[in-house]
Amino acid sequence: MKLNLRRVERIEEALAMATELDRHAAQFWAQFSDEPWPAGACERFLRQHFDERETVLVAALDGSRAAPWGVCLVGPLVDPLRGESLPTVLVLHVDPALRHRGVAHELIEEATRALVARGVERLAARVGHNDDALISMGERWGFVRSWGLMVRE
Repeated sequence: MKLNLRRVERIEEALAMATELDRHAAQFWAQFSDEPWPAGACERFLRQHFDERETVLVAALDGSRAAPWGVCLVGPLVDPLRGESLPTVLVLHVDPALRHRGVAHELIEEATRALVARGVERLAARVGHNDDALISMGERWGFVRSWGLMVRE
């Protein structure tokens, strides 16, 4: 398998991927919430934030399929009081048939290179507090636990 990564540089191309991004985000979201993923959320996000320096969309392609078989969408997470923006992995998905081959890691690496080229030196990722596999994977890739989010219901 030859890995062909491509940064999506045009909003039109990103918007063409919005439905698929929503599908992948909904699958991820379902692990943490009983609430449904809001339809059209990725398109709304792309329309609002695509041109910001913290937003990067990378697709993994093989040339034989119309849709990408891996995607990584990074976007700004903004502290509402300080206004500080932290680029955060919002969607990371690899076709289940192609997992465990380093594709997700390469998507993260390409997104990181794009951020560094824009003068952004940090990248965050959200993970469930008890998702040991995802936490371990992130730590192998250089992520460190930085802060926690507690929710009271």
